[in-house]
Amino acid sequence: MTTLDVDRSDAAYRDWLNEAVRKVQADANRSADTHLLRFPLPEEWGIDLYLKDESTHPTGSLKHRLARSLFLYGLCNGWIRPDRPVIEASSGSTAVSEAYFAKLIGVPFIAVMPRTTSREKVRLIEFHGARCHFVDDPPKVYEEAADLAVRTGGHYMDQFTYAERATDWRGNNNIAESIYQQLRLERYPEPAWIVATAGTGGTSATIARYVHYMQHDTRICVPDPENSCFFDGWVNDDPDCTSDCGSRIEGIGRPRMEPSFVPGAIDRMMKVPDAASVAAVRALEQAIGRKAGGSTGTGLWSSLKIVAEMVAEGRTGSVVTLLCDPGDRYLDKYYSDSWLAEQGLDIRPYTAAIETLLATGVWPQE
Repeated sequence: MTTLDVDRSDAAYRDWLNEAVRKVQADANRSADTHLLRFPLPEEWGIDLYLKDESTHPTGSLKHRLARSLFLYGLCNGWIRPDRPVIEASSGSTAVSEAYFAKLIGVPFIAVMPRTTSREKVRLIEFHGARCHFVDDPPKVYEEAADLAVRTGGHYMDQFTYAERATDWRGNNNIAESIYQQLRLERYPEPAWIVATAGTGGTSATIARYVHYMQHDTRICVPDPENSCFFDGWVNDDPDCTSDCGSRIEGIGRPRMEPSFVPGAIDRMMKVPDAASVAAVRALEQAIGRKAGGSTGTGLWSSLKIVAEMVAEGRTGSVVTLLCDPGDRYLDKYYSDSWLAEQGLDIRPYTAAIETLLATGVWPQE
């Protein structure tokens, strides 16, 4: 019997692949770690609240880590090829970061996104030489991105499926390992809670898996905005849960239970009103002089509720949440009173709740 032998090795492609991987890894090598900021709380509480400032990445958001991991995953799997477009379904920040890496290795990039995506995010995507492909019905972004990849011969990156697979959750300087390293010399080096919002679900999965793997006594809370199905799907153990409309808090909340969302790894979830997210992100600016995106407000609101519980129970310790991206991308939304009025959002009760907590240590009855 004759031995069948098919050799598809391609020296030119392998040279391109090696150079592409080198460029992506070099980007990480050039980047210092992101800062861990303190949110001011009364000293007598004995509680420290930190925000991991992911806005300092080269593309300005937490999604820079994800995009780097997805590109390395796609390159090493042989999915990303020279001159073929990379296509992603994204509400903004992931597309900004993926556009950056596509430009870095010299491949075209197309972002499929809801037409309601902020103008500033569209500008940032196009700044990196990418093209924006708009969809009127947000739940259709997945289908349109997959179809576009077939039509163009490109690769559909599919962050919502591969986010939790592409990142090494055991360590390798992932976001969880970085948090614990930066807390090493703090008075409470092992946080009582880490609060991480979910877009793909990959960040919360990475953090939760790392915590379990390292046997830390830390709990994981995932806050969910309005118009997202993650909370209901988690509470009801329903993997088929859906939502009829898109999230107003860009970058987090999804209309379906995403493959990268890992419910079993999570200890707690909160359903956060959108007005509370906006109130919290504005309170953050007053506290530390920094504007941040709405998803940061969702996480901060939940973190402050946890802090209030700790104060009420007389517990000391630390809580960590994420500063996901800068607020200058959302000046026409979360920092615009006219936008709030158009959306029918009244942030005053939530602003008052935060002010009451910081002044008295008591969370007002909701």
